[in-house]
Amino acid sequence: MEEFLGPQPEYDEEEEEKKYYRRKKLGVVKNVLGASVGGMIIYSVYMGLLQMQLILHYDETYREVKYGNLGLEDIDKKMLMGINVTPIIALLYTPILIRFLGTKWMMFLASGIYALFVSTNYWERYYTLVPSAVAIGAAIVPLWASLGNYITRMAQQYYEYVNYKEDHVQEQKKLPKGACHRYVIIFQSVFFIIFHLSLVFAEFPQRLFLHQFLSDYNHTLYNVKHCGAEGSGMIEGFNRTVLKHLPRSLLLIQVESVLMGAAFLSMIIFLAVCGAAYRPTEEIDLRSIGWGNIFQLPFKHLRDYRLRLLIPFFIYSGLDSLFSVTGLTLSYGVCTVGLEWLYLLVMVYGLSCSLFSCLSLSLLRLPRYVSLLGGAVIHGPLLVFLLFWSPAPRSPDQLPYLLVVIALWGMGSALNKTGLSILLGMLYEDKERLDFVYTIYHWWQAIAIFIVYLWTGLIMRAKLSILLVILLLACFCYWTMERRLAKNMQFRLPRIPRPKHKVKGYRYLEEENSDESNSEESDEDDDEEQQEEVIREDFGGDAGSQGSDSTRERRGGARGRRRRRDDDYEQAGAREEREEERGIEKE
Repeated sequence: MEEFLGPQPEYDEEEEEKKYYRRKKLGVVKNVLGASVGGMIIYSVYMGLLQMQLILHYDETYREVKYGNLGLEDIDKKMLMGINVTPIIALLYTPILIRFLGTKWMMFLASGIYALFVSTNYWERYYTLVPSAVAIGAAIVPLWASLGNYITRMAQQYYEYVNYKEDHVQEQKKLPKGACHRYVIIFQSVFFIIFHLSLVFAEFPQRLFLHQFLSDYNHTLYNVKHCGAEGSGMIEGFNRTVLKHLPRSLLLIQVESVLMGAAFLSMIIFLAVCGAAYRPTEEIDLRSIGWGNIFQLPFKHLRDYRLRLLIPFFIYSGLDSLFSVTGLTLSYGVCTVGLEWLYLLVMVYGLSCSLFSCLSLSLLRLPRYVSLLGGAVIHGPLLVFLLFWSPAPRSPDQLPYLLVVIALWGMGSALNKTGLSILLGMLYEDKERLDFVYTIYHWWQAIAIFIVYLWTGLIMRAKLSILLVILLLACFCYWTMERRLAKNMQFRLPRIPRPKHKVKGYRYLEEENSDESNSEESDEDDDEEQQEEVIREDFGGDAGSQGSDSTRERRGGARGRRRRRDDDYEQAGAREEREEERGIEKE
């Protein structure tokens, strides 16, 4: 028994601790890869199915033979409206959903909604397609906000596991400023390298299945007169019949079943591979600040001049997302070489985005503005070039030039999207604010996508001019933000209320528990740190001294109230003792 229960000479506590944290670090890497692959699969399924569905429904013969007077064209318009319009109200509910469900479960639920959209294509009717499209529109912003929050949180966790011996990590205090920037850059770059491959895999249904049914460019582009900068709308004069012969229904069901299986696979990856983003006590603390506060805080964060000055870049990122796969690939690409080459144009764009997302790793050595401004430097001249380039319709010899332009555009898009996510992870390191910040980012992206949906009928030069103006405005605002930060100009952040631990349904211990700090004094210090963390930009020395005086007054008032409370308890205790003594004397 002594040999069994006594200390083991071969046991090395420090080595076991290293092994434990090595497993934790591998778990974080597994979470990042799981979230990246899960997001890539679900978007491959969604975009591939949507593209195949819109091409089939566009063909007049397919609509008349398969569905008669069902009105598929009108259903498609309402479906696209549901996808693009619903995210406008996402700012009202996204933080509440993320904090109520948790980051991981929000990703799982959103992937389930995308899988629901796939399932409705087995029975294409108004009451199946339109509600599922509205559900997807409602899930877009929560999914992207959860993914951005999750990847940044994994970077913070990885830093904690690497530096587990540091005092601030062991005591679960706030991380030093800039401590986890290295891991934010690496993890966000890895995420976008994998995610942008969704544009490549989304073309598999068209290349492997639909391509054999498509008519060549001489038929589909017969009435097209203008392409590129001289065009308007999508493709003016595009033929209403694009299929040589109709695909069999059984073949369509087989393709949709494969896509459905891939959607379920992404759900399983989110559920089984991805771990929790927060500890259980942290999840409780995030929820227990109150639903009213959670609802208001995204709006209050807009007081921060950093977020306000990044809004033009958020909008440009959304415009870029939809223009690249509609305006560039359709009005320039398909209009010139035909619908049969659409898969190649989109795949080159996706490969370019994925490959050039690696360039964001240069931020490990270079200043953080290199990624965003580098993307703008690439897109700016391209927009000017596109304003004057009008390739002739039915010109397959223009395909190499189109591929070069699209690859360069993908390079700029990759730097833009990766740079924005990395920048937000650097500027907002507080884990209690990440969901609010990424919600604001992707909400503005959704607003921009809605604008692109509205401008479908505009002439191409007007669209390109709007893009160029917003890009220049975004660069100017970003330069202004960096200048203010270089001058140490203070920014304003709303106070995050302290969590109320005694909430019905959660079994916390009495006053002193592991989730509260060790002393009341440290609690007060935490309160003071969270009180309007940054005061207005025009505060001078007098305002600072007044603020410090008011802070001392609040601390003194809190301590005075606590002392009076303690005195009351002592007086009550002494009164009870005297009453007991009198009762004993009477007896």
